Amino acid sequence: MAAGVNRRRRDRPAWGLGFVLGSLLGAGVTVIARRAERAARRGLVDWPKAEAIAIARLRRAAGTLTPQELADSEAEYQAAMARIVPRLVEVLGSELPGVVDRAGVADRATWVRANATTFASLIGRLEADLLDQVMPRGGGLGRATMALTNRFMTTRQIAWMLAFMGQRVLGQYDLALLSAEQTPGRLLFVEENIRQAAAMLDLPLQPFRTWIALHETTHAFEFEAHPWLRPYLAERLERQLAAFSRDSASLGRDGLKRLGEALRREPDGTHWMERLMGEEQLRSFRETQAVMSLLEGFSDYIMDEVGRDLVPDVARISARFHQRREHRSQLERAILRLSGLDLKMEQYRRGERFVAAIASAGGKTAIARLWEGPESLPSEIELADPGRWLARVLGASPVEGLPQ
Repeated sequence: MAAGVNRRRRDRPAWGLGFVLGSLLGAGVTVIARRAERAARRGLVDWPKAEAIAIARLRRAAGTLTPQELADSEAEYQAAMARIVPRLVEVLGSELPGVVDRAGVADRATWVRANATTFASLIGRLEADLLDQVMPRGGGLGRATMALTNRFMTTRQIAWMLAFMGQRVLGQYDLALLSAEQTPGRLLFVEENIRQAAAMLDLPLQPFRTWIALHETTHAFEFEAHPWLRPYLAERLERQLAAFSRDSASLGRDGLKRLGEALRREPDGTHWMERLMGEEQLRSFRETQAVMSLLEGFSDYIMDEVGRDLVPDVARISARFHQRREHRSQLERAILRLSGLDLKMEQYRRGERFVAAIASAGGKTAIARLWEGPESLPSEIELADPGRWLARVLGASPVEGLPQ
């Protein structure tokens, strides 16, 4: 009897200690879960981290220039722009105030920072809805851990893509389409990449700089001389983002399966990204793609037409640059396809064929009519068949042998 009482007395502290430890452990798990949930709901991407990783990779890339070398090249671009802008005004018939003042040389890190800000703004418009699906409030430690793992992986994937593109982009007309403030765009010339490309293509540096500057300045003309274009594109991008947000719930349930099917399916004339889109999203996407094709094609056309007067040996520069686009490595092609950037390559081809065809058939009148307003923009069908656009906009009869 006494032994049993003593045993119960000895067990009592052990039982009490276990209860206390269990309670503390449970409280600790709860605190950890809440902290993990708060951390997971801070965003789908750690943008400062993605930016830092990309810039660190680019600092080690070949062709990195010192700040002094970058500053020394500013005068070359200013001189090129001083010749380009008056010629474009003469040919296109529209003023471009302030473009030269908003042009500047950028290193790769500057390009990364500018584009990380743009991407963060776009994803930020979807983030609240997507976070509620990925990490619902009160979802617990398991969901929070998965969300944090996803953010870790996504951050590094975006960083890798920024670093990949940061070594390839030569110039950019930087315009915040969805910005609340309608601030003018700015021209960025990524001098490190321009020098690398000129050396790789065995082209003289200064004419190549002028040729690239002409391309980007033409983009400035497209937007700044036609105030309707920016809100037109912004509206379609807003609609596309809203449709994606609505479709994302169903995509999330079987997203990996649908993605795998889209990537494996045999080519049928549509991009794998289009096969993941709902009807409304696809309609806005195709409208946007048609405009982007026109923007890129028009700029390419002007590079060759106006470049004859401004760029020595422009034909050789154009031929080698276009050959570079068409002869990418298998790795580059795979990356461009998986990222959707191959769509931009198709935009160049479709757009330049279309603009060259209507210029050949309708001359300056046709070129001018392109930018009258949204009703003058070519549809996706008209991009492939310029004769339809000429008939609709100019009332022209079908042109025999018009390039397709």
